[in-house]
Amino acid sequence: VAVVIVVGKAALVVFVVATVVVVDIVAVVVVVAVVVVVHIVAVVIIVVHIVAVVVVVVVVVHMVAVVLLVVRIVAVVVIV
Repeated sequence: VAVVIVVGKAALVVFVVATVVVVDIVAVVVVVAVVVVVHIVAVVIIVVHIVAVVVVVVVVVHMVAVVLLVVRIVAVVVIV
């Protein structure tokens, strides 16, 4: 009877330890996966912002070019 109790307690200890180890491993994997996904999203957001800034710069340069073109046309018309 004592042997059965000792074996039962040992099996319970092994089960508890194994469960804790598995839960720890799963928790670490989940945390690492979340961190990786968040970093990927952050990089995508940064790239999108860079592209947006480039687009705004291009639009502003075109606006300035259009204004200069209009000024030149007006100057030519006024001079003639």
